[in-house]
Amino acid sequence: MKPYSSVVFFPCTDIAKTVHFYHDLLGLRIDSQQSDSLYIFDTGAGFWGFCQYKDGRPPLSGPQGACLSVNLSSSEEVLEKYEELKDRCTVFRGPAKHPDFPVFSFFLSDPDGYLVEFQNVQD
Repeated sequence: MKPYSSVVFFPCTDIAKTVHFYHDLLGLRIDSQQSDSLYIFDTGAGFWGFCQYKDGRPPLSGPQGACLSVNLSSSEEVLEKYEELKDRCTVFRGPAKHPDFPVFSFFLSDPDGYLVEFQNVQD
């Protein structure tokens, strides 16, 4: 087996707010829409799918939930992205070197409380 791509799916509570956040604010391209309640976004290095499930499935967010991370090529690029988004999105934590891992990053919170990290791995 040789996969050519991968998609990770996340439950959400309001697909319209989710599309606004990931497409309109973060600028991710919509790769496909499989129904009125399921969108797949292209991160440039993989795919994130969000679905507003009819069974009321709760998001996997919060302090013990999923963190979605985008790797950028430099700390400067992380700072540029932060400046672009800080007044348009809810900032969970501003740019900083992580105390336990060799990364420089900042975190946003999406409409369901998923943490979205923009990071640069430091040597």
